Amino acid sequence: MKLQQSVSFNDTSIAFSSKSDKQLKKMRFLFGIMNYPMLVNLGTNFLKVALKLRLPVKALIKQTIFEIFCGGETIYDCREKSLELSKYRIGTILDYSVEGTENENDFTRTANEVLDVIGKSDIDPKNPFVVFKLSGIASNTIMEKLQAQAKLTDKEQTSWNQTRSRLLQICQASYDKKVKVLIDAEESWIQDVIDQLTYEMMEKFNQQGPLVYNTYQMYRSNMLTNLREAHQTAKAKGYHLGVKLVRGAYMEKERERAKDLDYADPIQPDKPSVDADFNQALQFCVQNISNTGLCCGSHNEYSNLLLVDLMAQYGIELNDSRIFFAQLYGMSDNISFNLANAGYNVAKYLPYGPVRDVIPYLFRRAEENTAIAGQSSREYILINKEIARRTAETSSR
Repeated sequence: MKLQQSVSFNDTSIAFSSKSDKQLKKMRFLFGIMNYPMLVNLGTNFLKVALKLRLPVKALIKQTIFEIFCGGETIYDCREKSLELSKYRIGTILDYSVEGTENENDFTRTANEVLDVIGKSDIDPKNPFVVFKLSGIASNTIMEKLQAQAKLTDKEQTSWNQTRSRLLQICQASYDKKVKVLIDAEESWIQDVIDQLTYEMMEKFNQQGPLVYNTYQMYRSNMLTNLREAHQTAKAKGYHLGVKLVRGAYMEKERERAKDLDYADPIQPDKPSVDADFNQALQFCVQNISNTGLCCGSHNEYSNLLLVDLMAQYGIELNDSRIFFAQLYGMSDNISFNLANAGYNVAKYLPYGPVRDVIPYLFRRAEENTAIAGQSSREYILINKEIARRTAETSSR
């Protein structure tokens, strides 16, 4: 489909308007390193060892990748960055990125943290969404057993009942505060259980509009079908479907497990297939926007421009509350800031948590920027372009 170029992602003066010269130079240094996979591997391996040995590397992490990709260690630490984003009409999706263990205390702690975010959602700057993984408040082991239709022990059943209670409490609080809930996607061997519980919450809380959102990872070959079936069910039961579209994570883990356990690989055969399904999913959601809420979680320029084009094609207002664009903090500012400047609803995922606990998230960001063809190079080129523009502007004065 030929796209209308009503929004440009090439204007770096808008993309990096919130960054100082010093911040840009630090970003250039870090994204420059990410262009070299060997350096990234050496750096992450060093940090893993250093953290295991409890060497004093927290300050180094906090002043580099943590500063680029995270909001802070607490909700309060995130306020400065949230306020800065709000100046540019960009909302914040606070993401407590601590990855819990199989421990009820951790599950309760994470649930309380999510409830705290919801409780502060109407304090300026307002948060349009709250996000969390169900595995942050539930046992992976139990979810895997449930998906395999294995019988739970009495202790496990009690734990699962507590999980449902936590999720219900979170969704009720979100309903009361009118803040949307994004439930992240996870591995395929627990995703069916997550889907089932999420749809139960939708049926209860999405009667008047999209409040609870499920996440669809389009790198899975069956996901477009799953989305269409979920919409059909929502329509039949009379509730709105909340959809967050992403291309997805866990790909290597999924393929490795499928090979080890000798079952059909659930992953798309190649990236063009993922892109095609993602873009078809965008079109499907826009065509059914009357009872659908859409959060487009994408760093792909074409997909974001496609959604812009679809909104124009179907006569949807730029700031229609049913449609949001979302990117990770520290990445694709050329997309986020230019869309927000044009009047679209945009939100940035702003992860936070204690430095040591957020390390797995940070390593994934570093590895993702290295693994995705051109991702770190694109960021690096755009940052260099903006630094050159500012230098020329200063010289001409």
